[in-house]
Amino acid sequence: MRTALVIGTGLIGTSAALALTGRGVVVHLADHDPGQARTAAALGAGTDEEPAGPVDLAIVAAPPAHVAAALADAMRGGVARAYLDVASVKGGPRRELEALGLDLSAYIGSHPMSGREKSGPLAATADLFEGRPWVLTPTRDTDTEVLNLALELVSFCRAVPVVMDADAHDRAVALVSHMPHLVSSMVAARLENAEEAAVRLCGQGIRDVTRIAASDPRMWIDILSANPGPVADLLADVSADLDETVQALRALQSSDEAKRRAGTDGIEDVLRRGNAGQIRVPGKHGTAPATYESVVVLIDDQPGQLARIFADAGRAGVNIEDVRIEHATGQQVGLIELSVKPSAAAVLTAALRERGWAIRQ
Repeated sequence: MRTALVIGTGLIGTSAALALTGRGVVVHLADHDPGQARTAAALGAGTDEEPAGPVDLAIVAAPPAHVAAALADAMRGGVARAYLDVASVKGGPRRELEALGLDLSAYIGSHPMSGREKSGPLAATADLFEGRPWVLTPTRDTDTEVLNLALELVSFCRAVPVVMDADAHDRAVALVSHMPHLVSSMVAARLENAEEAAVRLCGQGIRDVTRIAASDPRMWIDILSANPGPVADLLADVSADLDETVQALRALQSSDEAKRRAGTDGIEDVLRRGNAGQIRVPGKHGTAPATYESVVVLIDDQPGQLARIFADAGRAGVNIEDVRIEHATGQQVGLIELSVKPSAAAVLTAALRERGWAIRQ
């Protein structure tokens, strides 16, 4: 691939353009808002000048509701040898293109499984897709050259290609992305009118659950509008679980021992099923989940503290597998939880204590 045209210079389009430009590809940028394309160009993502002739690959990074129209315009204009979109829904856009009677041998659907809570070209980074799955949805009609160009794009972005059927992809992202986002938003909505005293008690748990609720509602309306059926089916299942959980909690309030026992069994069932599902979430680098031990350290909120503790762990020969920080309310301190292999926990604890760190048991 020597040349590319990115149509849509938001977070995903600009990030892909930055990655391609960094690999020596000449990237042209287009957007319905010329100012946004100029911003992406100013960031080094390419040029907002029109290509002189057909490029090797056109990448449509428009919202799902507009993907088919943008692809159709590009294909009818002959702007590229191959066409690809990066929308988070795959079945609908392809069916729209088929209904328009377009030759789809030069087209392949794709979806990079990466993003941020922020949107727009200023949020873009060249390494946004690094190590992340990038779904490709070829069909029997997809030309081999088009598939190869798509794989080259994924490689340039340092992502991991995953080949799936379009409708299977849509059901999958409804489960692992779209439905969780709505659930996160519903939990976060409970905080909107909560008493200030209650909100001040927020800890890492509520932050974890509500983090993705900070995303742009307009963007998510576009996404959910393109995949409503599978998401609604999943939410119906969640709703059934909620109804059963509410009934179990009500039973725990009963003076009847049998009802309380049934309530306990109901709560235990949903918690155990949650354990079983959580275990299936891939671990580090997409491998099977590993069991780590946590070393919890009290840390001051001052410049250089994180660098110090990581350096001390390195001197002890311990690799930090994961890390999370919980900030103390009203104090300039926090707890940093260092996840390490079980065999390394005692070594790290001893080394950090020797260097003056306060370890929480």
